[in-house]
Amino acid sequence: MSDESKRPDPAAVFACAMSLWKACDEAAKADDALDLSDAYNGMDELMRVVLRIGEAFERWCCAHVEFGELSDVWPYLLQDRFGTACLSAMLPHGLAQFAEADCLRVAMRLPVAIKVSEQLPIPVDLPAPNPITGSVFREFRIQTQRNHLDDGEAITFSAEDEPFDEEFGPPYFVLIGVAAENATEIIAARRTYAEIVTLAAKLAPGIAFPRAPTFSPKPNAAR
Repeated sequence: MSDESKRPDPAAVFACAMSLWKACDEAAKADDALDLSDAYNGMDELMRVVLRIGEAFERWCCAHVEFGELSDVWPYLLQDRFGTACLSAMLPHGLAQFAEADCLRVAMRLPVAIKVSEQLPIPVDLPAPNPITGSVFREFRIQTQRNHLDDGEAITFSAEDEPFDEEFGPPYFVLIGVAAENATEIIAARRTYAEIVTLAAKLAPGIAFPRAPTFSPKPNAAR
């Protein structure tokens, strides 16, 4: 991605704000108890809030979204989906509390391709055929897991889970061998994706795990 494409796009900011404003209006029409003017001390303040959210989300996306994997025009995608995605992550009367962590929650709901990094709790589930013939494992998988803080139990961290769940520790990566009839065996765990890919390459030279994976639960769109 060029330096130019990393800069926030005013059209994307506008699309986010417009989409969220429309979604809030539709939510208020569907719920007589929801008074947006009262919740934000005037509709002009809600205008400022949705614009601030659009700016914050676009800046976050410039750092964390893999735009090369998208297929729609980015502002159009945001215009169509951002408001609904945002209100599925938080309530319409609570938007003033929108924070950086909410950017990930919304991005996962759009959905868009998010770069896997150590800075973000992003679920991973990647299979790769074993290039070594005659091995007991026909394929390997890399998955994310988290440990429950109360009892230390390891739980798979998937796209359906809350990424910032305070009941769990930070995610880590496990290498899983898949044998006949889908029997699985956890081979090792590592703190980072790079470490687990390096281990997989030592066990199965030539295995085709991506060096720079993205989280993308559904087909999505591009800038």
